Amino acid sequence: MSEERDVSSRLDALDVTLLQLLTDNPRIGILELSRLSGVARATVSARLDRIQQAGIVTGYGPDIDVAAAGYPVQAMVTLEIAQGRLADIRQFLTALPGVLEAYATTGSGDVLCRLAAESNEALQELLLKLNESDAIRRSTSVVILSVVVAPRTLPLLLQQQRPRPPRAPAFRERSATAALSRSCGDN
Repeated sequence: MSEERDVSSRLDALDVTLLQLLTDNPRIGILELSRLSGVARATVSARLDRIQQAGIVTGYGPDIDVAAAGYPVQAMVTLEIAQGRLADIRQFLTALPGVLEAYATTGSGDVLCRLAAESNEALQELLLKLNESDAIRRSTSVVILSVVVAPRTLPLLLQQQRPRPPRAPAFRERSATAALSRSCGDN
């Protein structure tokens, strides 16, 4: 098991709470995260560093609505490629700005891409450019009419009950001492 997977499988309730707060408030600061999560600022900072180093948090940039930015026509394209040409396809697709994302897949196609364009005509030009690669044997496209479920990760993380991390030993000792003092003072 890779270290990234090992760390991600150890996400606890605090990690998920921090990720949810960051998703809901992308510009939130460490101090406010600390206040809302009810843990020390140093703990929040250490947790964010850990999940970022593990590759779980991949960025803090703005989410961009490509339709609002002037590219309302989107399509999903399945590519069947020549055997052993995935590296060539990666380079070819990366050079096309209208290719938003691409994934190697199983099934009848080899690569699934999401494209965006400013018009149907521009989408057609992009699809024709795809066919210029000799590594692509066949492409099949479908135009996206609307978004039914936007990209998301939190429901997946929230589905599993995760344990809350234990309090620091110094905190437990202080709490136990304070509770003992209160109970002794009541006698």
